[in-house]
Amino acid sequence: MRIAWLASFVHKWLALIIGIQIFIWIATGLFFTVVPIEHVRSEHRIRELAPVTLSAVDLAALPNAIAGAQAPTRLTIDNRPEGARIVADYADGSAALFDARTGEQLSPLSEEDALAIARSRITTEAPVASAELVTIASPEYRGALPAWRIAFDEPSKLAVYVGANNGQVTARRSELWRVYDFLWALHIMDYQEHENFNHAPIIVVSVLALLSTIAGIALVPYRFKWRRRRTAAQTG
Repeated sequence: MRIAWLASFVHKWLALIIGIQIFIWIATGLFFTVVPIEHVRSEHRIRELAPVTLSAVDLAALPNAIAGAQAPTRLTIDNRPEGARIVADYADGSAALFDARTGEQLSPLSEEDALAIARSRITTEAPVASAELVTIASPEYRGALPAWRIAFDEPSKLAVYVGANNGQVTARRSELWRVYDFLWALHIMDYQEHENFNHAPIIVVSVLALLSTIAGIALVPYRFKWRRRRTAAQTG
């Protein structure tokens, strides 16, 4: 019975110590499995664009895009609703947007340009609630910087991020995404950055949860044996 007493002691006290976090893991895990990730990412709000092709004329300004002070490490050529565009990425992490036909540099984008791009990529007719230029990464957004945050006045509180230097929609954030992100932070116990699940607290709690589970499993045979003895005593 020494093993049974020890297993019961470990199981009971560890469950009391980490019970709240175990409940959080179960509740948030259920939320993650029930809510479609496509809705969390607002992928169902992406506006379908008609396929387009590029011609030689659209690439006439390609030499101008690579004639700057530093040579780009990558060039991306897109035919977007607003016209053919060239995105030049540089070794220092910066980027620049060019009109493929004229060679004119379009970046950094103005607020009006960013709003036009957001509306062309997202299905919404709601008015704009706010527009701000984001220059510092946050738990809500860690994409290319600087970026315009275009928030729409609608129940989902959708905010669309448009890269000021590449003219691309780099993120979509709704109220559902913010709830998901908050629960994810609780799930991985990273309450500041919301992305690190290799830190010491979660490892310690996971080990304690494993020990509590092992102790609970070890108690199963003793619990059944105790019930059999109790039943035999009552019938005898």
